[in-house]
Amino acid sequence: QVQLVESGGGLVQAGGSLRLSCVASGRTFSNYAMGWFRQAPGKEREFVAAISWGGRNTAYSPSVKGRLTISRDNAANTVYLQMNSLKPEDTAVYYCAGPSSPYSVVLQAPSTYEYWGQGTQVTVSS
Repeated sequence: QVQLVESGGGLVQAGGSLRLSCVASGRTFSNYAMGWFRQAPGKEREFVAAISWGGRNTAYSPSVKGRLTISRDNAANTVYLQMNSLKPEDTAVYYCAGPSSPYSVVLQAPSTYEYWGQGTQVTVSS
């Protein structure tokens, strides 16, 4: 059974930084692309960043490009989201996600992901 567990959220002032982690279990982590999404109150879940199974390819939402960085450590079964220069509009619950099929490049549509973590709250104060 695939499980994804996020951590690292919290309260930070605008301009600050956080690093989110997502530990995966239940399958060979290195064979699968991973993604980060977020959902703010009253809004739909939106794509934030994705990384290919080998880690060579990444993709970002235009709203976070240059401030957030996705990376992975396959030996630790972990995907990270380094968040710098945070803004109040980054406030949301952040979810990591994994697809059902291996060897994908970068996936941006939520419908392409089958497995989701429970989410971690990020709050950025102005």
